[in-house]
Amino acid sequence: MGNLIKVLGKDLENCPHFFLDFENAQPTEAETAVYNQVSAVLEEAHGILAELQSYNGAGQEIREAIQNPGDLALQEKAWNAVCPLVAKLKRFYEFSLRLENALRSLLEALTSPPYAPMQHLEREQALAKQFAEILHFTLSFDELKMTNPAIQNDFSYYRRTISRNRLNNQQLEAENEVNNEMANRMSLFYAEATPMLKTLSNATTKFVSENKTLPIEDTTDCLSTMACVYTMLFCMRVMVGVIILYDHVHPVGAFAKTSKIDMKGCIKVLKEQPSNSVEGLLNALRYTTRHLNDDSTSKQIRALLQ
Repeated sequence: MGNLIKVLGKDLENCPHFFLDFENAQPTEAETAVYNQVSAVLEEAHGILAELQSYNGAGQEIREAIQNPGDLALQEKAWNAVCPLVAKLKRFYEFSLRLENALRSLLEALTSPPYAPMQHLEREQALAKQFAEILHFTLSFDELKMTNPAIQNDFSYYRRTISRNRLNNQQLEAENEVNNEMANRMSLFYAEATPMLKTLSNATTKFVSENKTLPIEDTTDCLSTMACVYTMLFCMRVMVGVIILYDHVHPVGAFAKTSKIDMKGCIKVLKEQPSNSVEGLLNALRYTTRHLNDDSTSKQIRALLQ
């Protein structure tokens, strides 16, 4: 793991020369408002991950209902199994919106004038830790989602049943909780391979576009500095999360030769790990980044991610 620090900064002299004490970082008075807002979100994150980890789906009930379309008892059984699961999926989606707002608050705090990104990270270590915790949660959530096809299967069955009952002029009570507009938004969210990371990537891009007076380098420098610092702390998950955000925000992305992140080294470090522990992270780089397939990306890097 010691080699990680060498691959994230192409030149070790460019890495920040300060210590982030994540174990003991406490918010200063200036950080308190943002810190408390983000803390409330992160407290909920643990429960969200636990719920997702125990999500087993209603596959058996759905199969029985589909195989026996005339059996009303089986249809009702499947519906009753799916509805609480869809309510759970709605909570996950709504949490992604709160996570997006938390990330935006952190970006504002960590890039605002008059301080440079490195100064912010050194002065506001409690917020830097929260940024890392958000990315750690995000990659953990998306890894679990990618390996659980029951999520999309359950939601697809729910939507089909709702549509079928609308055609028969029937309204089910569950529609009051997940109406058509909400169902459409949830459908787009869960259609993504890495929905939480996609949400944060979009939020970061939106933050840059809405803050035109803030130099884009302030955001990308903040992200590249964190990529260097976080290696020994939250390691590969945070490393990948920061790379993806950087790639969405920087005009030429993380894969270009001019990038401040050594992508070849990062990918090699990931591929040195047991495949079952990092495949989700490699997939995130393959499918969630913006510039991987640009002409400026070397064939060597593309080959590493094949």
